[in-house]
Amino acid sequence: MDLKLVLQIVGTLLGLLYLWLEYKANIWVWIVGAIMPMVHGVLYLQSGIYADAFMQLYYVAAGIYGLIVWLRGAKREERRVDIQHTPKKWIFPLVSIYALLHVLLYFVLTEFTDSRVPFFDSMSTALSVVAMWMLSRKLVEQWLVWLVVDMISVGLYLYKGIPITAMLYTLYCALAIAGYMRWRKQVLIKS
Repeated sequence: MDLKLVLQIVGTLLGLLYLWLEYKANIWVWIVGAIMPMVHGVLYLQSGIYADAFMQLYYVAAGIYGLIVWLRGAKREERRVDIQHTPKKWIFPLVSIYALLHVLLYFVLTEFTDSRVPFFDSMSTALSVVAMWMLSRKLVEQWLVWLVVDMISVGLYLYKGIPITAMLYTLYCALAIAGYMRWRKQVLIKS
């Protein structure tokens, strides 16, 4: 069996588990979120999607960070991180971080790699950095950022010849909408 096919299948299974745990706001999302990127990193390197491959290192670190943040909140009930909307004062800094990362990654990809998809690779990667941080803070709108990432990724992965992973990201699109609605409803119930 082809290594790319095996990596797609294993990555898809881990991705489905990850998304289900994220949807449930289950702390195990961070454990799976630290393992899954190792599989996807190898797949993306083999497929020439360099920013996404590099992004997997960030996901491992973010998985550890998110686990610590959520564990700290669970141990100190009074400082627990609850699902919430993104505070308005955070929107400009988040958009600015995204824009800076997008430009920086685009430059790196165009100047130092043979990437054929530098714009969309850098866009999805920069948005993913922002979305992962938003997830660590349990911000409802992280689902909308993930929806954009997922839509871009579907096209990118189809173009690069990894259709099973593209199908996973198509499912991610639907689940991002469902996750957004579920988390938004939970915030409304607590209000």
